[in-house]
Amino acid sequence: MTILVLNSGSSSFKFAVYRRVDPSTGAPCPPRELLRGQVHGLPDSPVMVWRTEGAQGGEIVLPAPADQRRALREVLARLREQRLIDRVEAVGHRVVHGGEALVAPCLVDRASLRLMESLEPLAPLHQSHCVAGIHAMAAIDSGLPQVACFDTAFHATQPRLHTTLPLPASWRDRGVRRYGFHGLSFESIAQQLPGLMGAQADGRIVVAHLGSGASVCAMRERRSVRTSMSLSTLDGLVMSTRPGAVDIGVALFAQQQLGMDLDTLARGLYHQSGLLGLSGISGDMRVLAASDDPRAGFAIEVFCQRAAQEIAASAVVLGGCDAIVFTAGIGENDAGARARICGLLDWMGVRIDAAANAAHRPRMHAPDSAIGLWVVPTDEEGVIARHTEALVHGPGRS
Repeated sequence: MTILVLNSGSSSFKFAVYRRVDPSTGAPCPPRELLRGQVHGLPDSPVMVWRTEGAQGGEIVLPAPADQRRALREVLARLREQRLIDRVEAVGHRVVHGGEALVAPCLVDRASLRLMESLEPLAPLHQSHCVAGIHAMAAIDSGLPQVACFDTAFHATQPRLHTTLPLPASWRDRGVRRYGFHGLSFESIAQQLPGLMGAQADGRIVVAHLGSGASVCAMRERRSVRTSMSLSTLDGLVMSTRPGAVDIGVALFAQQQLGMDLDTLARGLYHQSGLLGLSGISGDMRVLAASDDPRAGFAIEVFCQRAAQEIAASAVVLGGCDAIVFTAGIGENDAGARARICGLLDWMGVRIDAAANAAHRPRMHAPDSAIGLWVVPTDEEGVIARHTEALVHGPGRS
């Protein structure tokens, strides 16, 4: 008996499979990861790759052309052929935006699905693909329970002070406010903190989710108080191809003075800005770090400067900072970026242990650091699997 977790994108989707029964005893158990993988190259050149918990993996070229529905059928068939899964009993989905109404994971029904579809304008880069994944799975097995887990939901605990935008009330009445994203990642970190920090886990913690998308979350008692993203996924930190916080007047200038239409403006903001826009080379930090082009170095400098600024802003909100946690692709793997960011926070009493940082150890702070420094791998899929298990098989359910 298994739970399938899906994270759907435009030309790819990630998947993970969790087992609810201990194979050695046959007894029910919390969801345990069995394997995870990805299908990329949709629709023309789909390739499925996966790796099991025992580090065994595979790669298969799938029939083309393939939309997500066809590719999903192929994935499930191949995993069954390999005897890696049995009957799938529920599917959990990462959904980027839940708006003001969907503030907790939910079983997908017609009403909730309509709400998700109505939120596509707030997350045009992601939401439609998340919804498409739900439709694809329903087409494969209409009776299969599906659970939607929202990246915005973790931030529902924020006070109005940090969700209200200083805009006309008529706009705010129509849902224009700060929401925040990467909530499943922040929830994963919040769940892991007690095992690392003990009682300090409920203190003033700033979590930096640094990847191709990036944001910072200020937590107290492991709940979100303030985050750097806002109405959309464009705000806050410099990202791979998104600019982060910029003057809204830029958009007005682009339309009124540069003659840009909305499609060109949106493409520039979502796909041509950030690290790519700054460097003119790549939106990938690994490529930039390996380059001797001064534009690459400048892009990295801006990225780290903005990350440090947002961490400092989070400390203001919390009235101090007990620990900083780095997570996601850059946060977990880029020692150089972590060192630069921590160096910019030296005035706060941040002292990084260079050897621990280079070795990517979980605990990175030097003995004389006033603030704890940690690297904690995020596990959004695990969070989704646990929510799915609770909603489908929790108390009162068979």
